[in-house]
Amino acid sequence: MKRFATLLLAAAAVLAAPAAAQEIGFTASQSLQLPRDTFFGAVAGVATNSKGHVFVYSRTGTPVVTLGGARYFARGGSILTEFDETGKYVRSVGKNLYGALAAAAVRVDRNDNVWIVDAYSGMVIKFDPQLRIVMMLGRKPESVDVPASANTGRAPAGAPAASGMQSDLFEGPTDVAWDNDGNIFVADGTGNARVAKFDRNGVFVKSWGSRGAGNDQFSTARSIAVDATGNVYVADRGNNRIQVFDNNGTYKSSITTAGNPQAICISPGAHPYLYASNSNPVNDIDTGGEIYKLELNGTVVGRFGRGGRVMKEFNGVNAIDCRTANQLYVAEMGNWRVQKLNLQ
Repeated sequence: MKRFATLLLAAAAVLAAPAAAQEIGFTASQSLQLPRDTFFGAVAGVATNSKGHVFVYSRTGTPVVTLGGARYFARGGSILTEFDETGKYVRSVGKNLYGALAAAAVRVDRNDNVWIVDAYSGMVIKFDPQLRIVMMLGRKPESVDVPASANTGRAPAGAPAASGMQSDLFEGPTDVAWDNDGNIFVADGTGNARVAKFDRNGVFVKSWGSRGAGNDQFSTARSIAVDATGNVYVADRGNNRIQVFDNNGTYKSSITTAGNPQAICISPGAHPYLYASNSNPVNDIDTGGEIYKLELNGTVVGRFGRGGRVMKEFNGVNAIDCRTANQLYVAEMGNWRVQKLNLQ
């Protein structure tokens, strides 16, 4: 009788288990054409504009550290590269850019302004469509450790690096997004574990979040996106979830159906989708690696890809561009490349 009851419990558990996510068919290509003898480093970000041009922010270049008095000054560790709609190389900027140290993300807003997020300089830099600097958020410390040490002039004295603080300075920012009113949301993820909100002119409004596993807390706020109604989605890598907040930072829900997400994006249009990468750990290419296609409520539509080295496999996905719902660009830190995907 006891054995029969055990079998019944096991059967019930099987019936209650969620069905495996549907596999979405797709093709992949490497369409971007770098100049001869030029290569990407670790690709942290990829984004497209309204013309189909592709922007890549990668840890490419020759970092330079100079000594001024008793302080060190670093620059030139990352490059922003533009390609046209056919993948042809257009130009690169950043070789001598003061705030380009370690690429974290690149995004393009609805007005085709290009924004880069840099982890080590702690800055978010806005370029106009002609790639002229028009706004900077955060501040690069006058002395920069590479990699940055904890609390390099940002967190309050005596406070732990993980504390969520009210400040317009960042500690390891990871991503940027905007709502329809132009408000700016920065995932200040690896140091302060928070989201910082600014108005369209770059004036600091507020921030929320701290280190932890509860609602309104983050292990690491790795990626951020805003939907058409102004809700803010934050990839909480380490806590295996995407947290959803209203426009003022009030917690609404958690999405736990996409593994341990590192990169997210929301497609435009009448029926938007949320894409999320279950990026593999840096020391284990055989764990995870797939990308999920979700409804905005977290319902899984399907999944595609896996961890690996060859085409249609992923290693350290750090960014997804989904300006077109079924044509994606995926940036890989581990494989030093961008794949162009067409979902079937």
